[in-house]
Amino acid sequence: MRIGHGYDVHRFAKDRKLILCGVEIKTDENIGLLGHSDADVAVHALMDAMLGAMALPDIGRLFPDNKEEFKGISSLVLLKRVNELIKEKGASLSNADITIIAEKPKLKNYIEQMRECIADTLCVAPSDIGLKATTEEGLGIAGNGIAAHAVVLMKTE
Repeated sequence: MRIGHGYDVHRFAKDRKLILCGVEIKTDENIGLLGHSDADVAVHALMDAMLGAMALPDIGRLFPDNKEEFKGISSLVLLKRVNELIKEKGASLSNADITIIAEKPKLKNYIEQMRECIADTLCVAPSDIGLKATTEEGLGIAGNGIAAHAVVLMKTE
């Protein structure tokens, strides 16, 4: 068994879709997250946790933001690639626990859909994916964007 941790943060930007765990989140302000890809901060944290558990390079090295091939790409496509790399190393995801930190928008109505999307992408049961959202009570970085932490347990052969 191997444990990995990932963290990511992206600031808000106007006229972008807000994508979290592969799900489009509707906002009243027409804001999303700024990034080269779709800026899915939760999936980015998850990928880094998986890669870190296996001592593989982080997503910044695997999918650099100066490469056109990754511009606007769905982070779920990248997550599938990470999962393939993990399998090549003789490992698989046992479970993941993801925390999304956001002052806005409220995410409670999207949690189950996001869990199912991640589980489907990784070919695991939704019960293998823990997902929750919280705020920092207006005290932290999440006031200007969204952050995410992820912890994973990987099974090795």
